[in-house]
Amino acid sequence: MNIFITGASGYIGGSISLHLMKSGHQLRGLVRDAAKAERLREIGIEPVLGNLDDKEILIREARNADAVINCASSDHRPAIEALLEGLAGSGKPLLHTSGSSTVGDAVAGKTLSDKIFDEDTPLIVAEGKQARYELDRRIIDAGKTMGIRTVIICNTLIYGTGKGLHPDSVQIPAVVDHARACGVVQIVGPGLNRWATVHIDDVCALYQLALEKAPAGSFYFAENGEASLADIAAAISKRLGIAKIEGITEEAAIAIWGLGRARYSLGSNSRIRGVRARKELGWQPAHASAITWIEQEMPA
Repeated sequence: MNIFITGASGYIGGSISLHLMKSGHQLRGLVRDAAKAERLREIGIEPVLGNLDDKEILIREARNADAVINCASSDHRPAIEALLEGLAGSGKPLLHTSGSSTVGDAVAGKTLSDKIFDEDTPLIVAEGKQARYELDRRIIDAGKTMGIRTVIICNTLIYGTGKGLHPDSVQIPAVVDHARACGVVQIVGPGLNRWATVHIDDVCALYQLALEKAPAGSFYFAENGEASLADIAAAISKRLGIAKIEGITEEAAIAIWGLGRARYSLGSNSRIRGVRARKELGWQPAHASAITWIEQEMPA
């Protein structure tokens, strides 16, 4: 397949691109920066200079591709509308990357939630994530009304070293970098909150399976295990040799990591079970413990 992918220079998009290239696919990747474009070319991805606001580029690339994968943003509605326009009536696949912070409950690390979601569970969507939820619904509906094989992969907390230009994921490396800078492993509150987790290699395998055989209008959670933020902090402490672990307020965390990451990632519960991908696609994730990866494999 000739595949157009947004976010090709990022953590998820870059890893997926290289994974699919090894399976014989050809990749064209949207990239804003000319220097990164050249680096993409060097690893075999044909760069397309532009950004998510370039409607005509997105429409053109979607029309010319055999499949489209959006890994650049879970929330950029105009870009999604442009890709849908370009693919309308084609029957081609559109894989969209979403994230399970949609059900993040903003407890500032103080509470362990007993709410666990799978694909058939009614979601409790955080107020700040309604727009993402509505965009996901728009994409699912397009699979039924626009003649496009739309698929949503809703990732949980991804860990592992990326294979593309950007090796670091969003949550764990942010805590690690801050710990290195200040000599203390800091988390939001006591870290009682838990997140479902998934390794980047297993994410790549799921995208390939979805590309090959997921039906139109599909939604899959990517999950294989879970961990509390307190346990993640303890594993980081052990790996880096930094003895002190400290819980900080949500306000202090926002000042360090920004509102979205502090409130809806590091301070929330997002407890997920990815049932459907295993049953429908035969997905068999191989990595089950973010804690083990941190303690034994994470670059220290």
